Amino acid sequence: MAAQSDAPVVSMTGIIKSFAGVRVLDEVGLELRAGEVHALAGENGAGKSTLMKILAGIHAPEAGTVLIGGQPAVHDVRSARQAGVAIVHQELMLAGNLTVADNLAMGRERRSRLGALDRRRTTEAAQRMLDEVGASFGPHTRVDSLSTGQQQLVEIARALAENPKVLILDEPTAALSAPEVTNLFQLVRELRRTGTAIAYITHRMEEITELADVVTVLRDGRQVETVEVARTTPEHIISRMIGRPIGSLFAHERQTPGEVVLRVRGLADQQIGPVDLDVRGGEVVGIGGLVGSGRSELARLIFGADRRTAGTVEVAGRPVPPSSPQAAMRAGLALLPEDRKALGLVLDHSIDSNIVLASLDRVSSTGVTSRRRVRSACTEESERLRIKMGSAAQPVRQLSGGNQQKVLLAKWLRTEPQVLILDEPTRGVDIGAKADIYRMINECSARGMAVLVISSELPELLGISDRVVVMREGALVAELTGTNLSEEAVMRPAFGLDADEVSGGAQPEAPHEEGVQR
Repeated sequence: MAAQSDAPVVSMTGIIKSFAGVRVLDEVGLELRAGEVHALAGENGAGKSTLMKILAGIHAPEAGTVLIGGQPAVHDVRSARQAGVAIVHQELMLAGNLTVADNLAMGRERRSRLGALDRRRTTEAAQRMLDEVGASFGPHTRVDSLSTGQQQLVEIARALAENPKVLILDEPTAALSAPEVTNLFQLVRELRRTGTAIAYITHRMEEITELADVVTVLRDGRQVETVEVARTTPEHIISRMIGRPIGSLFAHERQTPGEVVLRVRGLADQQIGPVDLDVRGGEVVGIGGLVGSGRSELARLIFGADRRTAGTVEVAGRPVPPSSPQAAMRAGLALLPEDRKALGLVLDHSIDSNIVLASLDRVSSTGVTSRRRVRSACTEESERLRIKMGSAAQPVRQLSGGNQQKVLLAKWLRTEPQVLILDEPTRGVDIGAKADIYRMINECSARGMAVLVISSELPELLGISDRVVVMREGALVAELTGTNLSEEAVMRPAFGLDADEVSGGAQPEAPHEEGVQR
């Protein structure tokens, strides 16, 4: 760690902020020091991002003081940038129709003596910025052709180009691949070594313990605790975040699987398959593999969202017509997609209308929707999933990410499916919401539902699954059960190594590692 001065680079005291009459920050304080990584932990909606947006000049506080370099902050974005504050938002803010170089040049265009944009210098500068963050794509690439993780690297490169004294990273690894995360961690450590003050928002405990020097815990807009990471534990941080002790996230008594509910045979399209897969009632089957291995594409084929070229899908012995999500829903299939905002929710519609969106026939009579039934459904699901909201009538976009995900899960549970397919069900949600989602997965399997889960978080995949199948290049290459369930056993076939040696048997045994028991 770089040598630190006694005076903090940033001092925030007594910060108060409200939106629509709801107080989201209540007298919060924070100090950031040079050469220090300061993590902010808390459930979605705890106030972490709002606090950082105040520091970055995006919002102005109703009360409290913000000092940057000992000077009172002026609450606008330009003044914050001039004071040395740069922020990488969780929500990407790029122009998709422009190249990477053009996005990186915005606000700092290089021009010739005649005033024209200097393309050569702009491209060279963009390449240097991309090299700094370990990007594998070039400056001439259109942003809308990049993956979400690659776009995140562009945002990080743009922030670092300002040579900030204070760098705010809001969930920077949420969409990054494993190699990209490794590069980011190396970059954060180098910035810390050279004296940058870093505010790091994350839901991942392993990132706090690996990167952070100090952690501040927020809960319901209040500052709960600030402590050196070396003097605390992940369990203590989690309990302070959610306000209650929490045991194993995955603890659950194993169910004896019933008959096969989902049967897939020879399923294929141009990129996937042929795939054979069975999931039994009361069984949770995880799908592992690297980004791009075809996991989400397989889920969409099963659900009929993409057109299959071969193969069959059956639910409880009955064939599901191809390429028809409506027919799949009628057959008892439900798919919670990876991107809840683009594919799962109608963000400007109310919470209650989103919850009943896939099951309107259950709240309607002779084509007329019953408001009483809609309200009843919303009340039932909000209590069951612990959805935090001000009113069922508020737009779902106003909810935190974790609560949006719960609304999406409620939407599909209202259809009473026989097969529930979950694609990255806890991506971008806090630890409290994760616990609620895991509990609901366990309840679904206990009721005899067949559950198929895709997750890039290996501890999660192993913890919630009775059995794990691994995909590589569009094919299922391994099946892992019992004592074969381990992170290494999943990753080896994912990379094309020794797939046959790590295949499991037909009858899974319960894993015995602490915290990974079902």
